Amino acid sequence: MRRRPGIGGLQTAAAARDQYRMLGENVAKIRTDLMKEQLTTFRSQLEDFARKHKKLSGENDIRKNPAFRSQFHEMCANVGVDPLASNKGFWAELLGIGDFYYELGVQIVDICLATRVHNGGLIDLQELCNLLCQRRKSAHGAVSEDDCLRAISKLKVLGSGFEVISVGKRKLVRSVPTELNKDHNAILELAQAQGFVTVEEVEKRLSWPSGRATDALETLLDEGLAMIDDGHRDRKRRYWFPCASSLSSVGTDTLKI
Repeated sequence: MRRRPGIGGLQTAAAARDQYRMLGENVAKIRTDLMKEQLTTFRSQLEDFARKHKKLSGENDIRKNPAFRSQFHEMCANVGVDPLASNKGFWAELLGIGDFYYELGVQIVDICLATRVHNGGLIDLQELCNLLCQRRKSAHGAVSEDDCLRAISKLKVLGSGFEVISVGKRKLVRSVPTELNKDHNAILELAQAQGFVTVEEVEKRLSWPSGRATDALETLLDEGLAMIDDGHRDRKRRYWFPCASSLSSVGTDTLKI
């Protein structure tokens, strides 16, 4: 018959478990403290890098070079630094990066308002970048899609609208509070091939009944996101989507932005 452990044995086992637990907690604390120390060091080195780079470059490359801005933001994200958190913080004073995105945000709002009569408040992200570059010209440096995305993310404080939505492989910037459902997105994706669709094409390509296709198209028309064209021999109404076409040929002078 096997003997059960006595009180002394139980106490010894409990003491051993407590020692293992304390050892585990100490190891975890040491690792946490080490990680905090490494992050603090890296953050300090990141600040030194930015300061020295600005001093040696002769001009603010972070404001002039979109690729460098993207890499700089990636480094900041890795150590939990948000250079856009405050327009009066360290990064804003050192690099002027807060002012850069504030200025970019104002220009994005202006362009979205100026082009709304053409696209109903839905503009292709790449088209927005092209119009921004036309407006800013070479004196202000190039603007990348990453810059636009960061500036737009700060515009969300304005309330409804001003967000980026994905339609197929393209990204569209929405500046109106219109809510687009899956049917609307499917039609916009379909329209990217020619810039327009017909009710018959939507029914055939998406396997929808006539009522569903017509309802979705008329909703987009009512919201100002589509225009109709009835001047064709086949008498099929075309629903044109300006956000699926380029506005570059219009020019900034025509759009008054």
